[in-house]
Amino acid sequence: MIFEEFFRINPACGVKNMANALPGEELLKLCQITLEAGARIMEIYAAGSEVKLKDDNSPVTEADVAAEKIILDGLKNIDPATAVIAEEATAAGKVPKAHKRFYLVDPLDGTREFISRNGEFTVNIALIENGAPIAGVIFAPAIGRLFCGAKDAGAFQTFIKADEKLQDAQWRQMQTALLPKTGLIAVASRSHRDEKTEKWLAENNIDKVVSAGSSLKFCLVAAGEAHLYPRFGRTMEWDTGAGNAIIVAAGGMVVTEDGKPLSYGKQERGFDNPAFFVSAPTN
Repeated sequence: MIFEEFFRINPACGVKNMANALPGEELLKLCQITLEAGARIMEIYAAGSEVKLKDDNSPVTEADVAAEKIILDGLKNIDPATAVIAEEATAAGKVPKAHKRFYLVDPLDGTREFISRNGEFTVNIALIENGAPIAGVIFAPAIGRLFCGAKDAGAFQTFIKADEKLQDAQWRQMQTALLPKTGLIAVASRSHRDEKTEKWLAENNIDKVVSAGSSLKFCLVAAGEAHLYPRFGRTMEWDTGAGNAIIVAAGGMVVTEDGKPLSYGKQERGFDNPAFFVSAPTN
Protein backbone atom coordinates (compact mmCIF):
# COMPACT_ATOMS: atom_id res chain seq x y z
CA MET A 1 0.00 0.00 0.00
CA ILE A 2 1.42 3.39 -0.95
CA PHE A 3 1.81 6.07 1.68
CA GLU A 4 -1.12 8.33 0.70
CA GLU A 5 -3.58 5.43 0.79
CA PHE A 6 -2.21 4.26 4.13
CA PHE A 7 -2.73 7.60 5.84
CA ARG A 8 -6.16 8.24 4.38
CA ILE A 9 -7.25 4.88 5.78
CA ASN A 10 -5.41 5.48 9.07
CA PRO A 11 -5.68 9.20 9.89
CA ALA A 12 -4.35 8.46 13.40
CA CYS A 13 -3.45 11.21 15.81
CA GLY A 14 -2.83 14.40 13.85
CA VAL A 15 -4.10 17.44 15.77
CA LYS A 16 -4.48 21.11 15.11
CA ASN A 17 -1.76 23.34 16.50
CA MET A 18 -2.65 25.63 19.40
CA ALA A 19 -2.16 29.37 19.19
CA ASN A 20 0.10 30.06 22.17
CA ALA A 21 2.76 32.73 21.73
CA LEU A 22 5.46 31.11 23.87
CA PRO A 23 6.36 27.75 25.40
CA GLY A 24 4.96 27.25 28.89
CA GLU A 25 7.02 27.48 32.07
CA GLU A 26 7.47 23.73 32.52
CA LEU A 27 8.59 23.32 28.92
CA LEU A 28 11.08 26.16 29.33
CA LYS A 29 12.59 24.39 32.34
CA LEU A 30 13.29 21.36 30.14
CA CYS A 31 14.73 23.67 27.47
CA GLN A 32 17.13 25.14 30.01
CA ILE A 33 18.38 21.69 30.98
CA THR A 34 19.07 20.82 27.34
CA LEU A 35 21.01 24.05 26.88
CA GLU A 36 23.22 23.20 29.86
CA ALA A 37 23.81 19.69 28.55
CA GLY A 38 24.49 21.10 25.08
CA ALA A 39 27.08 23.51 26.45
CA ARG A 40 29.02 20.62 27.99
CA ILE A 41 28.74 18.60 24.79
CA MET A 42 30.19 21.47 22.79
CA GLU A 43 33.14 21.78 25.18
CA ILE A 44 33.95 18.12 24.62
CA TYR A 45 33.25 18.45 20.88
CA ALA A 46 35.87 21.19 20.64
CA ALA A 47 38.45 19.26 22.66
CA GLY A 48 37.86 15.84 21.10
CA SER A 49 36.61 12.71 22.84
CA GLU A 50 37.60 9.07 23.07
CA VAL A 51 35.07 6.67 21.54
CA LYS A 52 34.15 3.42 23.26
CA LEU A 53 31.72 0.65 22.33
CA LYS A 54 28.81 -0.46 24.49
CA ASP A 55 27.70 -4.09 24.78
CA ASP A 56 25.49 -3.68 21.68
CA ASN A 57 28.48 -2.31 19.71
CA SER A 58 26.99 1.17 19.51
CA PRO A 59 29.46 4.01 20.18
CA VAL A 60 29.54 6.08 23.35
CA THR A 61 31.69 9.10 24.18
CA GLU A 62 32.55 11.24 27.18
CA ALA A 63 29.94 13.70 25.91
CA ASP A 64 27.12 11.12 26.18
CA VAL A 65 27.97 10.42 29.82
CA ALA A 66 28.60 14.03 30.87
CA ALA A 67 25.43 15.33 29.23
CA GLU A 68 23.31 12.60 30.79
CA LYS A 69 24.55 13.49 34.28
CA ILE A 70 23.62 17.15 33.74
CA ILE A 71 20.14 16.16 32.53
CA LEU A 72 19.51 13.69 35.36
CA ASP A 73 20.60 16.27 37.95
CA GLY A 74 18.41 18.90 36.30
CA LEU A 75 15.32 16.68 36.20
CA LYS A 76 15.84 15.64 39.81
CA ASN A 77 15.90 19.31 40.76
CA ILE A 78 12.68 20.28 38.98
CA ASP A 79 10.68 17.02 39.26
CA PRO A 80 12.20 14.59 41.77
CA ALA A 81 9.11 12.39 41.99
CA THR A 82 9.10 11.33 38.33
CA ALA A 83 11.22 8.40 37.15
CA VAL A 84 13.75 8.87 34.34
CA ILE A 85 14.61 6.29 31.67
CA ALA A 86 17.96 7.43 30.24
CA GLU A 87 20.02 5.78 27.51
CA GLU A 88 23.38 5.48 29.22
CA ALA A 89 21.93 4.55 32.61
CA THR A 90 19.87 1.85 30.91
CA ALA A 91 23.00 0.54 29.15
CA ALA A 92 24.62 0.30 32.59
CA GLY A 93 21.68 -1.68 33.97
CA LYS A 94 20.14 1.19 35.97
CA VAL A 95 16.55 1.04 34.78
CA PRO A 96 13.71 2.26 37.00
CA LYS A 97 10.21 0.95 36.36
CA ALA A 98 8.39 2.84 33.63
CA HIS A 99 5.31 4.04 35.52
CA LYS A 100 2.35 5.86 33.97
CA ARG A 101 4.44 9.04 33.98
CA PHE A 102 8.19 9.14 33.31
CA TYR A 103 10.90 10.99 31.43
CA LEU A 104 12.87 9.62 28.48
CA VAL A 105 16.39 11.00 27.98
CA ASP A 106 18.82 10.64 25.10
CA PRO A 107 21.72 12.89 26.13
CA LEU A 108 23.46 12.73 22.75
CA ASP A 109 21.30 11.43 19.94
CA GLY A 110 23.42 10.96 16.84
CA THR A 111 26.67 9.88 18.48
CA ARG A 112 27.91 8.85 15.02
CA GLU A 113 27.22 12.40 13.81
CA PHE A 114 29.13 13.72 16.83
CA ILE A 115 32.08 11.46 16.00
CA SER A 116 32.04 12.36 12.31
CA ARG A 117 31.74 16.05 13.29
CA ASN A 118 28.90 16.94 10.93
CA GLY A 119 26.99 18.81 13.65
CA GLU A 120 23.75 16.81 13.31
CA PHE A 121 23.48 15.58 16.90
CA THR A 122 20.90 16.50 19.51
CA VAL A 123 19.98 16.51 23.19
CA ASN A 124 16.55 14.97 23.83
CA ILE A 125 14.14 15.03 26.77
CA ALA A 126 10.56 13.72 26.60
CA LEU A 127 7.83 13.42 29.20
CA ILE A 128 5.62 10.34 28.80
CA GLU A 129 2.18 9.91 30.31
CA ASN A 130 -0.06 6.85 29.89
CA GLY A 131 2.08 5.55 27.04
CA ALA A 132 2.09 8.77 24.99
CA PRO A 133 4.65 11.60 24.80
CA ILE A 134 3.07 14.79 26.15
CA ALA A 135 6.10 17.11 26.09
CA GLY A 136 9.45 17.12 24.34
CA VAL A 137 12.57 19.23 23.84
CA ILE A 138 15.29 18.75 21.22
CA PHE A 139 18.41 20.91 21.12
CA ALA A 140 20.99 20.74 18.34
CA PRO A 141 23.91 22.59 19.97
CA ALA A 142 26.31 22.56 17.01
CA ILE A 143 23.80 24.30 14.75
CA GLY A 144 22.17 26.37 17.48
CA ARG A 145 18.58 25.26 16.97
CA LEU A 146 16.15 24.46 19.79
CA PHE A 147 12.75 22.80 19.32
CA CYS A 148 10.03 22.06 21.86
CA GLY A 149 6.38 21.12 22.06
CA ALA A 150 3.69 19.97 24.45
CA LYS A 151 0.25 18.43 24.22
CA ASP A 152 -2.48 21.03 23.61
CA ALA A 153 0.10 23.83 23.83
CA GLY A 154 1.76 23.94 20.41
CA ALA A 155 5.29 23.50 19.11
CA PHE A 156 8.05 26.10 18.93
CA GLN A 157 11.57 26.68 17.72
CA THR A 158 14.30 29.23 18.22
CA PHE A 159 17.88 29.75 17.13
CA ILE A 160 20.13 29.88 20.17
CA LYS A 161 23.67 28.91 21.14
CA ALA A 162 24.29 26.77 24.19
CA ASP A 163 25.96 29.65 26.06
CA GLU A 164 23.18 32.18 25.33
CA LYS A 165 20.40 33.07 27.76
CA LEU A 166 17.11 31.33 27.21
CA GLN A 167 15.13 34.37 28.34
CA ASP A 168 16.50 36.26 25.33
CA ALA A 169 15.30 33.66 22.83
CA GLN A 170 13.01 34.75 20.01
CA TRP A 171 10.47 31.95 19.66
CA ARG A 172 8.53 31.06 16.55
CA GLN A 173 5.58 28.71 16.62
CA MET A 174 5.81 25.68 14.33
CA GLN A 175 3.14 23.86 12.40
CA THR A 176 3.54 20.98 10.00
CA ALA A 177 2.84 21.53 6.32
CA LEU A 178 -0.12 19.69 4.85
CA LEU A 179 0.72 16.48 3.02
CA PRO A 180 0.65 17.48 -0.68
CA LYS A 181 -0.48 15.33 -3.59
CA THR A 182 2.75 16.13 -5.46
CA GLY A 183 6.16 17.45 -4.48
CA LEU A 184 6.56 15.19 -1.45
CA ILE A 185 9.71 15.80 0.59
CA ALA A 186 10.91 12.93 2.77
CA VAL A 187 13.68 12.99 5.32
CA ALA A 188 15.71 9.84 5.95
CA SER A 189 18.53 8.77 8.22
CA ARG A 190 22.02 9.83 7.27
CA SER A 191 23.77 7.02 9.17
CA HIS A 192 21.17 4.24 9.41
CA ARG A 193 19.35 4.10 6.06
CA ASP A 194 18.55 0.53 5.06
CA GLU A 195 17.34 -1.35 1.99
CA LYS A 196 13.71 -1.35 3.16
CA THR A 197 13.77 2.44 3.50
CA GLU A 198 15.23 2.84 0.02
CA LYS A 199 12.53 0.57 -1.42
CA TRP A 200 9.76 2.50 0.36
CA LEU A 201 11.09 5.85 -0.88
CA ALA A 202 11.26 4.53 -4.44
CA GLU A 203 7.68 3.25 -4.34
CA ASN A 204 5.99 6.31 -2.87
CA ASN A 205 6.42 9.08 -5.42
CA ILE A 206 8.86 11.08 -3.31
CA ASP A 207 10.03 14.21 -5.10
CA LYS A 208 13.02 14.92 -2.84
CA VAL A 209 14.87 13.07 -0.08
CA VAL A 210 16.75 15.04 2.56
CA SER A 211 19.35 13.20 4.65
CA ALA A 212 19.65 14.17 8.31
CA GLY A 213 21.04 12.73 11.50
CA SER A 214 19.53 12.13 14.93
CA SER A 215 16.10 13.41 15.98
CA LEU A 216 16.47 16.38 13.64
CA LYS A 217 14.42 14.31 11.19
CA PHE A 218 11.35 14.75 13.39
CA CYS A 219 12.05 18.46 13.70
CA LEU A 220 12.23 19.03 9.95
CA VAL A 221 8.75 17.58 9.55
CA ALA A 222 7.43 19.54 12.54
CA ALA A 223 8.83 22.77 11.09
CA GLY A 224 7.19 22.14 7.70
CA GLU A 225 10.55 21.66 5.95
CA ALA A 226 9.68 18.06 5.03
CA HIS A 227 6.48 16.03 4.87
CA LEU A 228 7.48 12.46 5.75
CA TYR A 229 9.99 10.43 7.71
CA PRO A 230 9.82 6.63 7.34
CA ARG A 231 11.84 4.54 9.80
CA PHE A 232 12.21 0.79 9.44
CA GLY A 233 15.56 0.33 11.20
CA ARG A 234 15.94 -0.14 14.92
CA THR A 235 15.24 2.77 17.27
CA MET A 236 14.74 3.04 21.01
CA GLU A 237 12.09 5.01 22.85
CA TRP A 238 14.59 7.66 23.98
CA ASP A 239 15.50 8.21 20.31
CA THR A 240 11.92 9.11 19.41
CA GLY A 241 10.02 10.36 22.45
CA ALA A 242 10.93 14.05 22.25
CA GLY A 243 10.49 14.22 18.49
CA ASN A 244 7.16 12.42 18.73
CA ALA A 245 5.86 14.95 21.27
CA ILE A 246 6.98 17.86 19.08
CA ILE A 247 5.46 16.41 15.91
CA VAL A 248 2.06 15.87 17.52
CA ALA A 249 2.15 19.35 19.11
CA ALA A 250 2.86 20.79 15.65
CA GLY A 251 -0.12 18.99 14.12
CA GLY A 252 1.49 15.87 12.67
CA MET A 253 1.49 12.20 13.58
CA VAL A 254 3.77 9.26 14.37
CA VAL A 255 2.24 5.86 13.66
CA THR A 256 3.34 2.25 13.32
CA GLU A 257 2.77 0.10 10.24
CA ASP A 258 -0.71 -0.86 11.50
CA GLY A 259 -1.72 2.80 11.72
CA LYS A 260 -1.65 3.05 15.52
CA PRO A 261 0.18 5.81 17.41
CA LEU A 262 3.70 4.81 18.47
CA SER A 263 3.45 3.86 22.15
CA TYR A 264 5.93 4.23 25.02
CA GLY A 265 6.85 2.37 28.19
CA LYS A 266 7.57 -0.91 26.37
CA GLN A 267 9.87 -2.08 29.11
CA GLU A 268 9.13 -5.76 28.48
CA ARG A 269 10.75 -5.45 25.03
CA GLY A 270 13.69 -3.38 26.21
CA PHE A 271 12.16 -0.06 25.05
CA ASP A 272 12.64 -1.08 21.39
CA ASN A 273 10.37 0.61 18.86
CA PRO A 274 8.72 -1.08 15.89
CA ALA A 275 8.91 0.50 12.43
CA PHE A 276 7.06 3.81 12.23
CA PHE A 277 6.16 6.73 9.98
CA VAL A 278 6.27 10.43 10.80
CA SER A 279 3.88 12.47 8.68
CA ALA A 280 2.32 15.83 8.15
CA PRO A 281 -1.51 15.63 8.18
CA THR A 282 -3.46 14.97 5.00
CA ASN A 283 -5.95 17.78 5.61
